[in-house]
Amino acid sequence: MAVADKIRQMSTAKELERVAEDVLPHFEKFLESPEEKRLRRIRAGIVTSAIGLGATIVVFIMAMDKVDLIPFITPALVTFLVGLGVILNGLLFTVPRKELPGNVYDALSQKVLDSGANRIPYEAPVAGQLTNELPTAPRLQAASITEHTTHHLKQGKS
Repeated sequence: MAVADKIRQMSTAKELERVAEDVLPHFEKFLESPEEKRLRRIRAGIVTSAIGLGATIVVFIMAMDKVDLIPFITPALVTFLVGLGVILNGLLFTVPRKELPGNVYDALSQKVLDSGANRIPYEAPVAGQLTNELPTAPRLQAASITEHTTHHLKQGKS
């Protein structure tokens, strides 16, 4: 409610824009799902490790000519390893792995059902016969209500 009170006290659109730019990203991180947190951490790790790897390669190539640049490989390599650590954190520790419901008995039962001898195999339709239209249903010939009613009339006038 403190945020809502703060927004009500805003007098100009510029103040509201500043609050929106400062506050909304924090709310977005607060409301994100565990899967989104995991992906955000993995992305951050990939960016960090890529920067570290690139810097390590550049400093290593430069250090081939000048030996005094060798100490600069260490910070770049540490950056790469920190990025790998963030990736592993995102993959292994952010969201607990979900297990599928069921067990070995369920899987074996389904396998037995799927491999039944009396099962009719599925036959895919011929490619030339595929359409988006429904097949026409056979029409039954309905008997007329007035059919054979004239047979019950008297033939002669009385």
